[in-house]
Amino acid sequence: MNELRDNSDVGELIQYIVIKIDDEQYGINIKFIDNIVRMQQITRVPQVDEYLKGVINIRGEIVPVMSVRMKMGLAEDVITNKSRIIILKTDSGDLVGIIVDQVNQVLTIDSNNVEKVRYDDKKAKSNATFVSGVGHYDGGLVSILDLEAVVSDKEAKEKASNAS
Repeated sequence: MNELRDNSDVGELIQYIVIKIDDEQYGINIKFIDNIVRMQQITRVPQVDEYLKGVINIRGEIVPVMSVRMKMGLAEDVITNKSRIIILKTDSGDLVGIIVDQVNQVLTIDSNNVEKVRYDDKKAKSNATFVSGVGHYDGGLVSILDLEAVVSDKEAKEKASNAS
């Protein structure tokens, strides 16, 4: 009977890729990840926001690449051997690349162990909407990236794709 009770408490198991940006760890739901590629030449696109680094060619498709660090208001990316471009597939089917400092691991977290982050203050919300929740796992805590907030700048994406 204890087994039945334990199973009823289990929520949906969700896999996250744990990435490092600056000194923080973030989780990205694996269902949004199309590909993870090593750093490569990024073709600069003129007249786009500074955080849009340019475009790359993935399997014949032109993909805009952005710096999550710069979008979050952090320092410019420092490219190392561990830097990667994560290709995300948005709900609309578009591909967008984000530059991360490092990809650490794949983590499976029970949805019951993810606490949603609430923002009461509008000012705080505008500055901190990149995190949708915090996941608890054996090794500690991981902030769950709100990918919609990270890649939601449609105007900038349109500028990048129109310029290419």
